[in-house]
Amino acid sequence: MKTSRFVLPAMLLGLTLGLGACSKDDDKTTTGTGTSRMEVRLTDAPGDYKEVNIDIRSVQVHKDASDNGTTGWVTLDNIKPGIYNLLDFSNGKDTLLAASNLPVGHISQIRLVLGNDNSLVLKDGTTKALKTPSGQTSGLKVQIHADLKEDVTYVVLLDFDAAKSIVARGNGEYNLKPVIRAITQAVGGGIKGTVTPAEAGNEIHAIETAPGANAKIDTFGGFTNSNGAYMIKGLTGGTYKVDFYAPNKKKTVNTVVVTNDKLTTLDMKMD
Repeated sequence: MKTSRFVLPAMLLGLTLGLGACSKDDDKTTTGTGTSRMEVRLTDAPGDYKEVNIDIRSVQVHKDASDNGTTGWVTLDNIKPGIYNLLDFSNGKDTLLAASNLPVGHISQIRLVLGNDNSLVLKDGTTKALKTPSGQTSGLKVQIHADLKEDVTYVVLLDFDAAKSIVARGNGEYNLKPVIRAITQAVGGGIKGTVTPAEAGNEIHAIETAPGANAKIDTFGGFTNSNGAYMIKGLTGGTYKVDFYAPNKKKTVNTVVVTNDKLTTLDMKMD
């Protein structure tokens, strides 16, 4: 069964949910796993509070667009449960919340299942319990309707509006009724192909040629398999120089264009 890589890096003052953080060479190269990489990130639009603390216990995705009930939910593994202050994750900051492999295809919703330790710290330093109706049972649900393609990296941004999500009750208590806007986009494609003759151990390097003024220049790559196949995933869109290495040989392609929503095919004959 084809699967997709689903990673939940979690909270900004807005709520970023993302597929596809870039890692180093050892995480970029594969030879066809049938997966796409997803990250869930959380961001927030700041409210008039010192802290908005959310106790996240579990993250789930809904794979069945026709069923909004109790079935069709998949719990992500490698969860990092804990209490997150949404106001810590403004100005582009985020943190990894969970990661998992999922079948490629359609995802209709994401659900955050909460614990009991949710709280609000007011400007004067007073701490209030933050009530989350249904947060501990049915969870906080966000509609995303994302179609995951094989071997593509995605980001789903969940924009959590803290100011609108906190509801003051007349008795001095507060409820959390989340106002969350979801944005899904492909943020990483890749390069794949076959090197002939199929000598296991051929090495391939991909280097972005115009990564931006302040960007760190990384080399991504790896080795072909016994059939000469290679794949470098999770590359951001741009132009790359690709070097092919074989015993006593090197060939270079200088202008390989990578887009964020698919894999670019690049074959090479070394003889």
